[in-house]
Amino acid sequence: MKSPHWRRLVWFCVCVTLSGPAWSDDGVTIPSYAPATGAERGYSVQKATESDMSFWFDKPGAAVTARGVFRQRMTVLSRDESGMRARWSLNAELPEGTAGPTDSYQMNLLYRNSLAVYGTSTLELETDLNGFPTNLFGVDGILAHMREMAANGPGGTAPAENGVNGIIGKIEQNPLLIVTALVPEAQLLATGQFYQDQVMQIGQPAAASRIEDYSGVNVPVVSTWTLESTDAASHTATLSLSEEFDPAALSQSQQPATAKMMAAFPERVKNLTADQLASIKRAGKTRSAKFVVSLDDGSAVEATEIVSVTTGGFTLRTYTHILRDDMPARLPLPAVVTAKVLQTPDLHVEPLPSAKAGPGILDELSTPPSPPESQETAVVTEKDGAEAIAPVSLEVKSAEVARSPISYDRGLTIVLTPESTAKFRDFTQAALGRQTQLLINDKVVMEPWMREPIMDGHIVLAGTDGKDLEAMAEQLRVPGASIVVRLRP
Repeated sequence: MKSPHWRRLVWFCVCVTLSGPAWSDDGVTIPSYAPATGAERGYSVQKATESDMSFWFDKPGAAVTARGVFRQRMTVLSRDESGMRARWSLNAELPEGTAGPTDSYQMNLLYRNSLAVYGTSTLELETDLNGFPTNLFGVDGILAHMREMAANGPGGTAPAENGVNGIIGKIEQNPLLIVTALVPEAQLLATGQFYQDQVMQIGQPAAASRIEDYSGVNVPVVSTWTLESTDAASHTATLSLSEEFDPAALSQSQQPATAKMMAAFPERVKNLTADQLASIKRAGKTRSAKFVVSLDDGSAVEATEIVSVTTGGFTLRTYTHILRDDMPARLPLPAVVTAKVLQTPDLHVEPLPSAKAGPGILDELSTPPSPPESQETAVVTEKDGAEAIAPVSLEVKSAEVARSPISYDRGLTIVLTPESTAKFRDFTQAALGRQTQLLINDKVVMEPWMREPIMDGHIVLAGTDGKDLEAMAEQLRVPGASIVVRLRP
């Protein structure tokens, strides 16, 4: 859940606070969250994502899966009538005994680099009474480390055009973005933990609604909670949460993205049946979660969450499972997080060096190795047998900063000349299912996975601050300005 405030409303609307035993004729009392202070708890965390574009084409990479397995630790340091202070100890290493080859767990590799970027393996949080993070301690130290990582050398200053400045700026405005990036488990567990005792009837669903904004469109969301069962032996209760997003409003919010997808596959669209055409114009989003909650102290000792989003013929699913180490697993898990063998993309994730080692780390992430003197590189064969596609220089027709047609953020829209549009179309078709790079003035500004051919010669850059976008736009407004696209080395 994005905010703790609406959770209070949900439970105020659907539950009545009573005192008494956990089981009674009136229902089952789920106690308020009251963990012991000073006791460290270990959690096993399994995550996976699935993205599927097989509706549009049958190519390697049309369906992509990534996963990770982690072991995190949490200690409630103190609590009073207004909130708590908790410490999370974070680890990117694969737990001993994890099934399958190490390189099939790309999320661990990415998380390792995230910890290096933020410069910490410990977060101390201030939370609400249910454990939902409200404040983060040590933000200044984390930001100082990030600035050092972004600089050209230890103790240096990051160049103004360095994209990481936008990330730092967002964190300065909302430090809890660090929590979302490094320990979203704290937020998920808090979803199943309550501020005060709640009484529920087994099998009786209780619903509440809220509004979320998607690209300026108000999308109603209905949340339904159900007490599914209790277990006297373990003194736990199992709760389920399901959320459905209004399909009509969500489809309206996704019209620009759907139109772009259809424009990318004109021949495919011509051959669609009426039912198929209608289906790609429908967007959908659902969230389902289950929690095993202790009836002794209200702690969520196990949680699963599945979020599914479908729009324009593209489907994305995310899976999360959290289990406290001292508890047996009770909830069913999808095969994607337990499979011993899993087809996964090669992300080529390399470990980051220390912030004290030469050039800035974040600068290295966004700056490619020196390109060859000529961009007219011949096609060669890589070790794995896949074709290496030549980098392509593309002439820019216009560059404007405006609201992105796909996301709510501001974006830099780059429009290519007709000749370069054709070159870019050919490049993106050849690079389907592979990771690419876009360079402006020899500097990498984005590294997208190519999930669709781009036919219209429009490229949108988002995710950095307005000043950086305007600076890039000015560079591209010079007559004869160009960008370079290539496969990620």
